[in-house]
Amino acid sequence: MNLLAVNLPLIVLIPFAGAPLAAWVTRYNRLASAWAASLITLLSLLLLLPAIQLPFNDQVLIQQWSWMPSIGLDFAFRLDGLALLFTLLILLIGLLVILYARYYLSPADSMGRFFSYLLMFMGSMLGIVLSENLIQLVIFWELTSLTSFLLISYWQHQQDARDGARMALAVTGAGGLAMLAGVIMLGQMAGSYNLSQVLTAGDMIRQHEWYLPMLMLILLGVFTKSAQFPFHFWLPHAMAAPTPVSAYLHSATMVKAGIFMLARLFPVLSGTEAWSWLVGGAGMFTMVLGAYTALFKHDLKGLLAYSTISHLGLITLLFGFGTQLAAVAAIFHIINHATFKASLFMVAGIIDHESGSRDMRKLNGLFKYMPHTALLAMIAAAAMAGVPLLNGFLSKEMFFDQALHASGTNSLAWAIPVVVTLGAVFSVAYSLRFIHDVFFNGEPRGLPKTPHEPPRFMKIPVDILVVLCLGVGMAPMLLVGPILSVAVAGSLQVTPPQFSLAIWHGFSLPLLMSFIAMSLGITIYCFREKLFRWHDTNLPRVDARVMFNAVLHGLLVSAGRITRFFDRGSLQHAASWILFTAVAAALYGFSQFDSPLLGNRTLLDIDGVTLSMAAALMLACLLTVLLHHQRLVALITVGVVGLIISLGFVKFSAPDLALTQLSVEVVTIVLLLLALFFLPQHTSQERSRKRLSRDLIISTAAGIGVMLLAMAVMSRDYMPISGFFLDNSKPGGGGSNVVNVILVDFRGFDTMGEIVVLALAGLGIFAMLQNLQLLAPPSDIEGREWSHDPHPPIMQTLTRLLFPLMLLVAVFIFLRGHNLPGGGFIAGLIAAVALISQYLANGIAWTNARIKVDMHWIIGFGLMAAVITGVVSMLLAYPFLTSAFTYLHWPLVGKFEVASAIAFDLGVFLVVVGATVLILVELGKLSHASHHIQQQEHE
Repeated sequence: MNLLAVNLPLIVLIPFAGAPLAAWVTRYNRLASAWAASLITLLSLLLLLPAIQLPFNDQVLIQQWSWMPSIGLDFAFRLDGLALLFTLLILLIGLLVILYARYYLSPADSMGRFFSYLLMFMGSMLGIVLSENLIQLVIFWELTSLTSFLLISYWQHQQDARDGARMALAVTGAGGLAMLAGVIMLGQMAGSYNLSQVLTAGDMIRQHEWYLPMLMLILLGVFTKSAQFPFHFWLPHAMAAPTPVSAYLHSATMVKAGIFMLARLFPVLSGTEAWSWLVGGAGMFTMVLGAYTALFKHDLKGLLAYSTISHLGLITLLFGFGTQLAAVAAIFHIINHATFKASLFMVAGIIDHESGSRDMRKLNGLFKYMPHTALLAMIAAAAMAGVPLLNGFLSKEMFFDQALHASGTNSLAWAIPVVVTLGAVFSVAYSLRFIHDVFFNGEPRGLPKTPHEPPRFMKIPVDILVVLCLGVGMAPMLLVGPILSVAVAGSLQVTPPQFSLAIWHGFSLPLLMSFIAMSLGITIYCFREKLFRWHDTNLPRVDARVMFNAVLHGLLVSAGRITRFFDRGSLQHAASWILFTAVAAALYGFSQFDSPLLGNRTLLDIDGVTLSMAAALMLACLLTVLLHHQRLVALITVGVVGLIISLGFVKFSAPDLALTQLSVEVVTIVLLLLALFFLPQHTSQERSRKRLSRDLIISTAAGIGVMLLAMAVMSRDYMPISGFFLDNSKPGGGGSNVVNVILVDFRGFDTMGEIVVLALAGLGIFAMLQNLQLLAPPSDIEGREWSHDPHPPIMQTLTRLLFPLMLLVAVFIFLRGHNLPGGGFIAGLIAAVALISQYLANGIAWTNARIKVDMHWIIGFGLMAAVITGVVSMLLAYPFLTSAFTYLHWPLVGKFEVASAIAFDLGVFLVVVGATVLILVELGKLSHASHHIQQQEHE
């Protein structure tokens, strides 16, 4: 089999790429987004099919591309039995949820937004389970927190939805940061962040002195994501999400991410007393607390939410036992829980959808009105309770068996079977309440509408899941035996132990525990009214949301006080704190400096040109400070400072920097001139002597400190990194212009980050200025009105003649940049100046009529070109953004260099042009609108 035919990254990335498509197609047909989401999910599933047989043949598929090898970060994906099981759960249950949601969402709900969020969440989950690199896994881990925030808050008009989403994001996001720290420690302990190396270093990791803090940090991430005590409180409040979201989050995704992490790192972290106490203790407490609380919830989704918490605790407790058979039982219950919990949440949504309520005190006797749905719900709830011949019974028996084995580990472990039986008792009780109170127990009371069966296709996902509950319960080895074996092998990283999924094991202690749980659960339900009264009377009501909001409020108040102390709305005040801190740190550093301040390196002689430039620079800076209240004059003197710095670059042989500085100065001056048009031409003079004295002292100290630091460094010999770039620019990057090669090759990732920031800045300013109405002053400071002809003919004619020449210069600078001074950034600024000059000289309307290109698309194409350049290198098994070059012999032209870096440089060029023109044109439109309003008022 050709392993290259399977592309694991595509399985993960297709849902992300398809999310905008799902949102876009709804413009033409509301239901088209559901079809698009289904097809995108099917496409990921089809890409998985060629590799499904690999885990069954004891093969692990790893597809890996080097990304940042210096820090151990690879773009790497792994498909083994455990990853295969979770991938199938995510995609298959995801398909059922998409079909269900198509009928659940009302015409008022935005289907495009819903399915785009769902696809992004699906991609994030696939990234977690298929990641080979742990750092990459944590990135997808945090993406699940962000995308689940969007899903939970889908009904943004509801306060509960917004609060629940914020709570989920805060808890799981904080846990993710703790996990990141733990994963970094784990990678340092194992010597690699790739699972192939980490999973074989278990003995070394468990004996390491960092083991306990690393374990606690990773478990913080696990417990917050999988809603283990004391972090369980966020999950019930996430019920404000639409029911399809709840069904997906509770069955195959989100909360199962923490369980997946336990299974994935089980061979590395388990086998210690700390693991047993932390994982087993949290799981046991969570299981009992969730089961007990579920019994007293009147809301259907609330009951199911706490039952999910309980079952997650059960799975966590099994992993806490630390044995191989316990891991088998845990993974088996993951499968079973996914089927019956997804079906139960869908049933709850159907009941809410068709009756208008989820309150079990009103929902009575629905069997008469919804017999098909009732039958499905009864089977799924019985599976949740562990009734024989259903899948939940089999994994519960394995759970009881492992609890009995764990009872002999120490003197206190005898309580384990008692506690787990108690949890099972409440599980039976709340499952029975779900069946009896909703579908029997009299007639409905006070429902908003008469209940009835849902559309046929809305029940199909529930039908499929309930059939699986029955099928696995009756023929477990046939339906789940093979996938369970390979999943266990993927988790344990060894041959799985012998286990039996037989329906009947004879009379045994686990069977007796099941009988006790059933009997006591039914008894508790029969006396539920007395128990409810006792619970409401004697147990205090603890609302975790109140505590969470109190903690959050305290943090915000404290942050506000600290912020107000350092930031009083004054730029001088904020800058003084920054400079004061820098001066204090410098003084401390100089106090620790034992050697002489100045070194013995021979300094350059001071020539007349340098001296005059330095004097002009100091004079321009001084004039800027003294004349800052005259804004136009201050802008001119700032421009002089930039010009002198450009000349300094020329003097010291840095033509690229000089070109960049000059281009930036032109664009900046134009930008500031447009902005100054709406500001007062004078600023108020500073009158406080105390403040002036403070500013003078701090600025003088900072200036002297920087001078001394610069002299201390430059008067000593040191080994600069420039030698490496000079030696490798031509052989490694194919270009003799070292500056440009550094930008597009050696540090291309930094450059890509910078153009992303530039793009975001341009889009942000565009959004801020769009449709803004801001009136400019009608006259200058001396009372003279502005000219009503802002576009003089001479300037119009001149700029039209120069426009092609300026673009030609930009192209020339761009093409020569790899070997001579120039490059995409400088060329982009020159092209931007050429376009801006047209807007300034000819006006917004005239120029827009001739330059019809939307700068948003220019920015998008630029970013796409930069990213594709990096991705292509990864597909060719090179680190991200590695450039390649060769030499071609063309007729007439002769030897000609071709470098892939030119595509990346083109992306830089387009982003610079797009963002710069977008910002300045929006300011120009603001000025144009202001003139238009003034002309109307004048007329």
